[in-house]
Amino acid sequence: MSVTDQYRQARDVLLAHRTDIETARNNFVWPRFDYFNFALDWFDEIAASDERSNQDALVILEEDGSRYSATYAELSSRSSQVANWLRTLGVRRGDGIIIMLDNQYELWETMLAGFKIGAVLLPTTVMLGPEQIDERISRSEATWVVTNPDNTAKFDAVRGNFEVITTSLTQLPSDSVHPQHLYVDADMAPAQFEPTEPTPADDIALIYFTSGTTSRSKMVAHTHTTYPVGHLSTLYWIGLEPGDIHLNVASPGWAKHAWSNFFAPLIGEATIFLYNYARFNAQEMTSVMDTEGVTSICAPPTVWRMLIQADLTKMISPPRKVLAAGEPLNPVVIEAVKKAWDAEIRDGFGQTESTLQIANTPGQNVKPGSLGRALPGYDVVLIDPATDELVNGAGEGEVCLMINPRPVGLMAGYYKDADKNEAAFRDGYYRTGDIMYRDDDDVFTYVGRADDVFKASDYKLSPFELESAIIEHPGVSEAAVVPSPDPIRLAVPKAYVVLADGHTPDVETARDILAFTDSKLPPYAKIRRIEFAELPKTISGKIRRVELRKKEAEFHGAEGEKTQQSLAARTTTGGYNHEFSAADFN
Repeated sequence: MSVTDQYRQARDVLLAHRTDIETARNNFVWPRFDYFNFALDWFDEIAASDERSNQDALVILEEDGSRYSATYAELSSRSSQVANWLRTLGVRRGDGIIIMLDNQYELWETMLAGFKIGAVLLPTTVMLGPEQIDERISRSEATWVVTNPDNTAKFDAVRGNFEVITTSLTQLPSDSVHPQHLYVDADMAPAQFEPTEPTPADDIALIYFTSGTTSRSKMVAHTHTTYPVGHLSTLYWIGLEPGDIHLNVASPGWAKHAWSNFFAPLIGEATIFLYNYARFNAQEMTSVMDTEGVTSICAPPTVWRMLIQADLTKMISPPRKVLAAGEPLNPVVIEAVKKAWDAEIRDGFGQTESTLQIANTPGQNVKPGSLGRALPGYDVVLIDPATDELVNGAGEGEVCLMINPRPVGLMAGYYKDADKNEAAFRDGYYRTGDIMYRDDDDVFTYVGRADDVFKASDYKLSPFELESAIIEHPGVSEAAVVPSPDPIRLAVPKAYVVLADGHTPDVETARDILAFTDSKLPPYAKIRRIEFAELPKTISGKIRRVELRKKEAEFHGAEGEKTQQSLAARTTTGGYNHEFSAADFN
């Protein structure tokens, strides 16, 4: 049996038991390959089939009404052209390629082309500045960059020996620091790609940077199977079937974009649909979904909170597969969508380090606020962080994955970081660092991070990294960053600051510190609130962020709205001063 047939067989087990998770868990077996290439062994094969060759694989709608679409056959052919052209430039197996693109068709072409060549792809958000890019280039040793005109100039300020491919249609600048190439030149390359050798399944294919609690972000390495095969579990969570039209609201450069805007839809032989907007408008989004016939949508809770502000009942044919990931969902949002669409938002849990591990899947009786059950292919246990012992039955503990046998959807490891790998992989388990409660029905509910990493909107932020930026200000002696409840973003980063001698805790100092950190941090990590205060500490001198989190919850309330009662209470609480917000200075 070919690898394509084995892959399809494993997928079809999940499709056949799409609404019966117990049967799916009992019958599903991860396909394990010695050699596998997602673009060649799966995508190109289904693109050549009578069923899919003329079906849209990718549709991108712009706000001005212009529309791009490519069938499976067209995207297969086009990615082969790009792969052949990259070869002529000198891209070889194992070369690192930074992909810094918006939601534009070149992103999907480059991903598939990179897989065909066997390059190592490093998807990167366009929101990064030269300083953050420099770190990624130097640590990953990437030798190629694919980016767009809006971001090409950033790389002139980045050190390293690499070449830049730009999607610009104009002539290349003559004063570029690094060699540059026009992506459009790939149009002249042959549309048939011939691999020179099979792709080893355990070769590194993807590296994602993710926030951590140390001074540097983690580099998560995935192979040609950990994501390409592992996302069978993500497909099962979403419930995608051939012919579905799937909309996922996520920014390129983050793992969630690859989950639902690349792998899961292409595994399910569905259509990827993108709507590029300058500013989110809930009514426009629902109108677009209706017009395009979207059958499945996944969005972070931030987007869902904005969507319910529109009249969802106006949709003629709302999507039947409705999902959220990244943060806990407010019951009000869940109920509003259920009332308007007669569909329940299903939550799921995974990490950059893995595919979906736990989720509410089609056909389950969703318990409000829960994440659901362990997915097919994953053996999930809870371990008590205090005793390091297994939690049997109902109880709370750190979510851990059994790695004997190792689930295919789990990362190869942290790239060139033995210490982090040793900490994450211990005693036959992978430690996620997330705390959950499991009830008697094996349903999991999220509790929080074992460390202090938190989500703001749909972005995971590390307090350490934000504190490292703010502490560089000459007026800051100490700082602690915690999530502050917010009605739209769920939480925003807030800094508690101890000032250095000679600096006054007033509005001008707050404005200056916030402006300073804005220049150091990407927009999604922007510190939005600041308060001058003494920091609560343990006897050993460690900052007790748990107390600061509690103060924020008391001050802003569960929904992030300040009340007169909380304001009055704050003025009498342990030396806390006035809170300054970045919004006050805009």
